[in-house]
Amino acid sequence: MNIDNIEFVITGKLIKVASIKDELWIEKHFTQKEIDALLQEIKHRKLKAAIFTFCQDLPDTQPKFNYPMEWDNFAAIEISTYDNWWMKKLPQVTRKSVRRGYKRGVEVRVSEFDDKLVEGIVNIYNETPVRQGRKFPHYGADFDYVKKGNASYLNSSDFICAYHQETLIGFIKLVYIGSVAQIMQIISMNKHQDKRTTNILIAKAVEICVEKKMRYFIYGKYIYGNKGESPITIFKERNGFEMIQYPRYYIPLSAVGKLAVKFKLYQGLDSFIPKKLLIFLLNLRARWYQKQYQPEQDDAE
Repeated sequence: MNIDNIEFVITGKLIKVASIKDELWIEKHFTQKEIDALLQEIKHRKLKAAIFTFCQDLPDTQPKFNYPMEWDNFAAIEISTYDNWWMKKLPQVTRKSVRRGYKRGVEVRVSEFDDKLVEGIVNIYNETPVRQGRKFPHYGADFDYVKKGNASYLNSSDFICAYHQETLIGFIKLVYIGSVAQIMQIISMNKHQDKRTTNILIAKAVEICVEKKMRYFIYGKYIYGNKGESPITIFKERNGFEMIQYPRYYIPLSAVGKLAVKFKLYQGLDSFIPKKLLIFLLNLRARWYQKQYQPEQDDAE
């Protein structure tokens, strides 16, 4: 549904939640008057959802609406100078990783989104069916799928690419939203892990954020659900990212929505699983995927 040029999507099965499509990739900065008008229009059109959720944009981190809310979070680098990030935010091991990658022949540059780049992304996607302990959804992708999937926000994004002997071995798609630069996708080849490709890509992204006078550089969430400190959180911390909290609002649209908001049923099943059990189940899933797809990877080698 489209209201005032804002497109909405509905997710969930038992508790249906309406949200703004691509919410994190567009500037909003709503006023109270705009939110009230939006809610009135949503109710008038009888949107089939129990809850409407939206968040405030960075750098606006103080709650300004009188609606039920929770604190959400970003993994963020507040941009000042490159030297400040390099010398004060990074541990020595990360600086060493970046230097090692360059010494091993990695070159990093902003590349045009053309057919050659798409072919390189196809090769990265199809390197392995399992990434970070989960089935990789883009494995098996063909040229047309990859080109279409990466063609969004081309006027407000850069493809920061890492090459080894002119072969694409990793990239960041960095989208600019006002004074915020946010990673839409970051991925690198496993077989080039020794070159610390991801560390180099992040270092180049920080450099570009400084040049473009961005205020924040965002790499997804810092904490996901109730998982606590995970390997990806530790990786982000070692690359200078810190947690910044921001308000996310949950507005009931029906009687069911009121109950769901009261008992926080919109959080999903994961939030009700004890942390230790959740981590055990995630590790079990990772081992299962690895066992299932390892023969396929061995055959490919």
